[in-house]
Order: sequence, then C-alpha cells, then structure tokens
Amino acid sequence: MRTSLHRLLCPLLAAVLATAGGLAHAEFPDRPLRIIVPFAAGGATDVIARTVAQEMAGKLGQPVVVENKAGANGNIGASMVARAAPDGYTMLMATSSHAINTTLYRNLDYSLTKDLAGLSNLASVPLLLVVNPKVPAKTAKDLAAHVKANNDRTTYASGGTGTAAHLAGAQFNSLVGAQMTHVPYKGGAQAMNDLIGGQVQLMFANLPEVLSQVQGGRLTPIAVTGDQRHAALPDVPAFSETAFKALDARSWFGLFVPAATPPEHVARLSDAIVKSVKEPAVQAKLKEMGADPIGDGYQAFQPYVAQETERWRALVQASGASVD
Repeated sequence: MRTSLHRLLCPLLAAVLATAGGLAHAEFPDRPLRIIVPFAAGGATDVIARTVAQEMAGKLGQPVVVENKAGANGNIGASMVARAAPDGYTMLMATSSHAINTTLYRNLDYSLTKDLAGLSNLASVPLLLVVNPKVPAKTAKDLAAHVKANNDRTTYASGGTGTAAHLAGAQFNSLVGAQMTHVPYKGGAQAMNDLIGGQVQLMFANLPEVLSQVQGGRLTPIAVTGDQRHAALPDVPAFSETAFKALDARSWFGLFVPAATPPEHVARLSDAIVKSVKEPAVQAKLKEMGADPIGDGYQAFQPYVAQETERWRALVQASGASVD
C-alpha cells in the first residue's frame, strides 16, 4: 500500500515542485535594479533618470538605484552596461550622444545597436539656438546676416566636440554659408558661462539646460529645433518657420539593457517604464524642465535608435569631427 501511495504521490510532488520552480523563476525582478547614468549628477540626463526610476520602483516592486559613472562623453558607463550580466538588473540611461559616439569614436569597445537593447525612450528635448544679448540679432534671418558679415569674428560654443550642440552649430554654419569658429568646452555649464560673459557669441543647447537663462534675460533665444514651437517658450519660433528648416535635431534620453537580456525581462522593464512615464507626476516634472515625455516602449524605440545612429553618422561625417 505504501509503495503504491509513494508511486502516486511522487509524480504529483514533482509536478508541484516544477510548477513552483517555474513560477519562482518567472518572478522578475526579485532584487534591486540599477540605472547607470554615464554623466555627472545634476544634469538633464541624471534628473530624467531619477524622476522615472522613482516611479519604476513602484511598478516593479523593487528599488531602482541610480548610479553616476561619468567619463568619455558617456562611453565609460555605456561600456560598463554592455559588459554587465544580461539579466535585466543593470540598465543604461543613454542619450543621443551615444548615437553620435558610434561615428565620432573610431575605437569604441561596445556597439550601441549590437551590444545594447533599447527598452524605451523616456523623453526628448529640442535644441535652442541662443545668442549673447550684445549680438544684434533677434531672428534666424538677422543672425545669419550678422554671421556672414562677421565670419572671422563669430564663434559658437558647445559642451564638447561631437556633441549635438556642436553638430547643430556646424549644420547651421553650412546652411548659412558661413565659417564660424567652433569653441568646444568641457561641459555645457562652462560653455554657457562664457556665452553669457560674451567670450563666445552663440550656442545651441538642450532647452532644459538654458531655459532659466533665457527666462532671466541673460540670453536671447533665436529659434528652437523641430517642426513646432515649444510650450515652454511659445513666442520663440521653430526652425521649421525659418529658412533653415533642415535644423531638426533633438536630444533623446532612453533606457537600455545588455543585448542578450531575456526577451521577457525586456518586455517587463519596458512596460514598467512606459507606465512610469505616463504618470501625471512624471509628465509634470519632465514638462517643467522643458522635456517632452515619450514612453514609447522597446518595439518603437529599438528601430528609432538604429535610425538615429545613421542620421547622426551623416552629420558627424559632414562636420569632419573626430575624437580618436
């Protein structure tokens, strides 16, 4: 009797244990996650990451810790995540700078499109062309005329060679038919200070990083990239309203994981991100800083990253910019 009962119960017990094991395995995440921000704390990338991470923690039922690993225009942190265990517990907060870096750096030890997989675009921001108030220009047409008349004395700043600001400035140079001198700085803050001080005349900058300076009257806004005006500066025209419609560059901010991360983990994280970005508090915070919330999910974001990488490749090559 015992033998018969044993034979009956053993398969049942095995089935129960297998089911329980399968359920336990499916419970992702079961420990804290982290987001690597490859830039210094306090910038737009860091603020956007922390804003979304806080909501993600609630959606995932686990803490989401933000760590700053700055250096090499975002490449140090990106390389770190590309080499991390592909389990979904380590994410990268990447930006359009990483799409640019693909062409700008000839010896990268990671590939944005091969070693990393996009989860979702969180937000994007337009670039705002601003000038020192002493520059006699209020419109793109005025500025183009001034630049052409003062070719050898006009400089434009950026936070570094190969940044979106640099490439937008180079594109404006080309569209105007001018030869302004590019002055790269080690970061946007230093470039902004010299622009306000009059050491350089103009600059393209991520709107969130320059908004307070414009609102305070310390810089004059000329136009914003894209095909429509921005809600934060409704009186400033879009470049689509000017003769320089080709200037449509935007900076984006998205989350990635190592490429070999299980598809079900990618889907779980992507869903949590999309839901987090749609939260009213997150929407309000992003809009307050001048960013446009997106939250599109991995199915839309991954092909977008591939397209952006190719688009920036053309601009980098046209500018002649190179770092190594």
